[in-house]
Amino acid sequence: MAVSAGEEWQARAKCRTADPEELFVEGAAQNRAKAVCAGCPVRTECLAYALDHRVEHGVWGGMTERERRGLLRRRPTVTSWRLLLEAARTEHERPAAHLRKQAC
Repeated sequence: MAVSAGEEWQARAKCRTADPEELFVEGAAQNRAKAVCAGCPVRTECLAYALDHRVEHGVWGGMTERERRGLLRRRPTVTSWRLLLEAARTEHERPAAHLRKQAC
């Protein structure tokens, strides 16, 4: 997996040492491939990359190609999945940070 400018996240991906044959599978084996994504620190970036670049094969960001196609069909007006997912992550993390500050 070549890392180009703006894609430094790939070097931190949990799957970077996995055998690609395990990530580009079909059928029930996709559930095992998706498990590799669990707890990955760059899962959001990976999914955004696959959606923005219309990657057709493999498990990316915890989603199969079929799941990604369905998401793209449901949200045809999204022009940047990276921006959308980053904004959603920020919104999700904001309440948690607020609660941590209150607990201190």
